[in-house]
Amino acid sequence: MSSASLTAASSANAARRGSALGRRILIVSAWLAFALFLLLPLLVVLSEALKDGLGTFFTAIFEPDALSALKLTLIAVFISVPLNLVFGVAAAWCVSKYEFRGKSLLVTLIDLPFSVSPVIAGLIYVLLFGAQGYFGEWLQDRDIQIVFAVPGIVLATIFVTFPFVARELIPLMQEQGTQEEEAARLLGANGWQMFWHVTLPNIKWGLIYGVVLCTARAMGEFGAVSVVSGHIRGVTNTLPLHVEILYNEYNHVAAFSVASLLLVLALCILLLKQWSESRLSRLKSNADEE
Repeated sequence: MSSASLTAASSANAARRGSALGRRILIVSAWLAFALFLLLPLLVVLSEALKDGLGTFFTAIFEPDALSALKLTLIAVFISVPLNLVFGVAAAWCVSKYEFRGKSLLVTLIDLPFSVSPVIAGLIYVLLFGAQGYFGEWLQDRDIQIVFAVPGIVLATIFVTFPFVARELIPLMQEQGTQEEEAARLLGANGWQMFWHVTLPNIKWGLIYGVVLCTARAMGEFGAVSVVSGHIRGVTNTLPLHVEILYNEYNHVAAFSVASLLLVLALCILLLKQWSESRLSRLKSNADEE
């Protein structure tokens, strides 16, 4: 073998060793970052929650204010997520299936909550519906309270979770095109039949993924809800706000106990997210193969 061939072979082996070493360094770095920024905080939450034993832990979880906060959090989720689901499907259908004037503006407005601070969003609702707000006097005359009440919390939650379903469905439906819907229309299907039997089966995993993301954000929202809630204990506090109050009162064990409840809910959402994401990836890979 010539010296040039030996030099090329040794260079290739060195490149492979360097590539393998770099890959190992990246993998180890990723696991260290995961342990430092995710696993360690979770362990701290759980250890602090159980520091005084299970009795104190369950007392904090089933305390009336904590249950009220949990109930309000679930109310906000069960109202905001279905509404955003309906809007997300409708917006994705319009953007991906039709051409119309103002389409780019609609897409931009869908992304607006991503670029606006949640605190600013909450402040906007206060300026609109507060006692001194634009509609404040009209609402007071009719004994309607939005800010510092459940409606304001629901509105704030809807705003911050507004884009998740739509942004998940729009690229998916654009990639799928309109051929199947057009074929269904030629066969005599009406709009609802096309949606239920053609469009929905094709987008169901993307839809589930968007709903999971929307639910996770709705449960953990703090900034916008904090502005419009008024922090009325047992009335307008969601779980994140209740954790803040307990921590500010130096009731750390109770704060971490309630935070662990949020952690359990978040882990359930994470499992659903992973499941729906894997199904969506499998669906995309099958479509690419076809």
